[in-house]
Amino acid sequence: MNFKKSFFLLISAASLTAFSCKSTAQKKSTIKQSKAEVISIIDKVNNHWQETHPEPGNSFWHVSAYHTGNMEAYKVTKNKKYLNYSLAWAEKNQWMGAKSNDKSEWKYNYGETDKHVLFGDWQICFQTYIDLYNFTGKNDPSKIARAREVMEYEMSTSANDYWWWVDGLYMVMPVMTKLYNVTGNEMYLEKLHSYLQYSDSIMYDNEAKLYYRDAKYIYPKHKSTNGKKDFWARGDGWIFAGYAKIIQDLPKKAKHRNEYIKRFKDMAQALSTAQQKEGYWTRSILDPEHAPGPETSGTAFFTYGFLWGINNGILDKKTYLPVVEKSWNYLTTFALQEDGTVGYLQPIGEKAIPGQVVDKNSTADFGVGAFLLAASEMARFVK
Repeated sequence: MNFKKSFFLLISAASLTAFSCKSTAQKKSTIKQSKAEVISIIDKVNNHWQETHPEPGNSFWHVSAYHTGNMEAYKVTKNKKYLNYSLAWAEKNQWMGAKSNDKSEWKYNYGETDKHVLFGDWQICFQTYIDLYNFTGKNDPSKIARAREVMEYEMSTSANDYWWWVDGLYMVMPVMTKLYNVTGNEMYLEKLHSYLQYSDSIMYDNEAKLYYRDAKYIYPKHKSTNGKKDFWARGDGWIFAGYAKIIQDLPKKAKHRNEYIKRFKDMAQALSTAQQKEGYWTRSILDPEHAPGPETSGTAFFTYGFLWGINNGILDKKTYLPVVEKSWNYLTTFALQEDGTVGYLQPIGEKAIPGQVVDKNSTADFGVGAFLLAASEMARFVK
């Protein structure tokens, strides 16, 4: 064998080895569904929910949270049945949240009455009203008249402490960006930042890069069962998903967009390290033994956020796709039941509760909404 031939064979072997190593390193995604198959999962879940809940509910937060997921399901499926379901709900509720018209009695502490107009749990409905306004031709301003009235009054006050609990950030932040996009009024973005600064000052942990549910749970005043910082999964799910929604809505050159992106990316890094090997996050994120076992609402919101970040070039695909692969597998093979029920949803509450039963029969409207958010973003990913 002459020198040239030996050299060629040596280089070829080296190239083949390098290619083989590279191919091994670039492991293919374990997500095998096509877009049509993901859409079928959306339909299975959403048809089951709507068929078993034919009557429109009220416009309080948990029902409204479902509709934010239903809107995303409509966007990716174009199924008019989903659009009409939310339209019927909005019309039943007169395109309003809390219904008082006496501004002197409007409140923003916790409350389920019509006087609590300024409480964010009565404002999340505006997200869907604005979406419906946009989806139906933008020619009926009555659909968003109450949303504008309430938010413009709120912004006219000197208070900045409206968002005193982490759930409220998902409830209302996207209302602000959606109304900005409808009206062009910069005040929505200015007040969004002001209110969020207040929230950060009382709930955000700069070391853990996560949010407490509210000021009652700040460490070391409050600790988990094992003496750790107690970050509630659904609470951080609300804000992680909320950041995805507002970053998506904001103009690329918006003043604080990069600030929100940094916070979103910091949260993504922190959350990725706390995921359980089965794909879910426990109810107390950093103390799995505090309330062990699977929980779907936080996991679904996180999955939505990670997928949205990957789909929009905000999060690195190589780093975070393995996180999504595990959480999506959990959502579709464990949380999702044969009849379309989404199980393992922690009931309404505000913290991880040791000993609380969360099983395959534990379901709720807001959790179905979170699942639909994640599945809709997955449909965009697998396209």
